[in-house]
Amino acid sequence: MNKADLVDILAHEVGTTKKEAEMVVNAFMDTVVRQVARGEKVTLVGFGTFDASQRSARTGRNPKTNEPLDIPAKRVARFKAGKDFAVAVDKKSK
Repeated sequence: MNKADLVDILAHEVGTTKKEAEMVVNAFMDTVVRQVARGEKVTLVGFGTFDASQRSARTGRNPKTNEPLDIPAKRVARFKAGKDFAVAVDKKSK
């Protein structure tokens, strides 16, 4: 599923236009990105938590030459599924 598919489904589920559904999806994504970039944690109970974590600098290896290379520290986005989400996904795999 891509963003357009999500917008189509939301528009149908909520009974609104695709344009309005797309505005809501865009506003949601922009808000989550902005808050996580500011260092805030966004928690949607049952769905999951969006946050950022710090990755330490480390030494890696170039797979072609096996030469060591320095990988700098950086902040990365992270999502942890909530209990309801995890249970729903697990049930679908059985």
